[in-house]
Amino acid sequence: MSTAAAASPAFSDGLFLGKNASGTPAQLLLKYANRHGVIAGATGTGKTFTLQGLAEDFSRAGTNVFIADVKGDLSGIAVAGSTKPAIEKRANELGQSLNFAGCPTIFWDIFGKAGHPVRITLSEMGPLLLSRLLGLNDVQEGLINIAFAVADAEQLWLIDFKDLRALLNHIGENAKEYSTQYGNVATATVGAVQRALLGFEQQGAANFFGEPALELSHLLKDAPDGSGIVHVLAATELMQRPKLYSMFMLWLLSELFEQLPEVGDIAQPKMVFFFDEAHLLFDDAPAVLLEKIEQLVRLIRSKGVGVYFITQNAADIPEAVLGQLSNRIQHALRAFTPKDQKGIRAAADSFRVNPAFDTKTAMTELAVGEALVSTLDDKGSPTVVERVFIKVPTSRVGPLADAERAGVQAQSPYKGVYEVAIDNESAFEKLAQKKGESDESEDANTAEKGSASTGGMFAGVIGGVVGALGSTIGKEIMRSIGRRIATEVVRGVLGSSSRTRRR
Repeated sequence: MSTAAAASPAFSDGLFLGKNASGTPAQLLLKYANRHGVIAGATGTGKTFTLQGLAEDFSRAGTNVFIADVKGDLSGIAVAGSTKPAIEKRANELGQSLNFAGCPTIFWDIFGKAGHPVRITLSEMGPLLLSRLLGLNDVQEGLINIAFAVADAEQLWLIDFKDLRALLNHIGENAKEYSTQYGNVATATVGAVQRALLGFEQQGAANFFGEPALELSHLLKDAPDGSGIVHVLAATELMQRPKLYSMFMLWLLSELFEQLPEVGDIAQPKMVFFFDEAHLLFDDAPAVLLEKIEQLVRLIRSKGVGVYFITQNAADIPEAVLGQLSNRIQHALRAFTPKDQKGIRAAADSFRVNPAFDTKTAMTELAVGEALVSTLDDKGSPTVVERVFIKVPTSRVGPLADAERAGVQAQSPYKGVYEVAIDNESAFEKLAQKKGESDESEDANTAEKGSASTGGMFAGVIGGVVGALGSTIGKEIMRSIGRRIATEVVRGVLGSSSRTRRR
């Protein structure tokens, strides 16, 4: 394992965060990094600076990192930084060595523009997250639950929107049958959900569902030199669809929880997950979803995954979730309104008190790049809060140019793996085949009835002729002629119909 503490040799088992005014260093112990954390503060106070420094140190320690780049300025982590007067000044104050270097980085983008396309299947997302994503009410969510139950029972793989559309149509056309088995299926509800799907497609987000789906193992593989890879999700365009952003991030956490084995207490996390604009996950979330998030955050640490929420105020995070975040970095907050003041009091109360200063007052006085810090000590107890000047990143602070990003991406081990979408057999094809077989069966029944009717008509004619001939020979001749004529007529009618349908 390489050490992320190169900037501060005193910490071989932790990440150097910075120093307080008296020169005492602050660290984040790697063995407790999967106890989660929060980085909070008003806009422009240094949150991104802190996030980038932590991410590159995790990478150098051999832990993989996943970051959502919501403002487009974290791509610089892929290349070495450069010296500037302000950076040199801070490094000298902290005794930090400026060994400028980038991190092994792979870019991802749900829309496939600024990184590898990211796709998942509808079956993987599940009915709860999908209903939340589409903004459905309880009745409409019930229909989605029925659709997923039918898909499981009838082995219909839901990959993309055309699969779900076909399945909803199938359920609507057979509403009586499915209502008896699963509960009421109303045509109006089917129509409402179809409209929600159409609206989502028109936003350009439907490409998110499909194959090849993202392989989580590709996020957990180390770089050849043993460093952790920094996976950067380009999210500037994605943030225009905040529900899609929050649901994807929650899905990713859920899949990591489902697929990773239990590891218990380990020397350092397998992966650290930075969730920027975290408040979007909780805004207007129903109780069942909040409960799922709380459970996920509580349990995923046993899988070796650390989750760090980045938001303006820790009060944006529900208490049940906030209580699971043991490592806290709080940048300055502004007390312009009564609501701001209430948020400051709540944030201050979440820290272990330091008798040397008033936490609430200090929170409004912090300089840019300074933060209140409390992490877990060697025994796993929260340290008293300290005012800490945060170290500077040694990768580039700011975005890459398009050509630079393309150069980094060209080195990706997954180049060409995700770029071309594929369309495997799924619910859409199976339901179309089923409908085709049903149509053929109906045609066969119609043909049989037509043959009987035509045969009856000719039998009447034959009967008249036989009566006129009045002989056994006449009966046999006319019976043979009648069968031949009836067969040819029916064959001509059905053959024409079949050819028309094939064309």
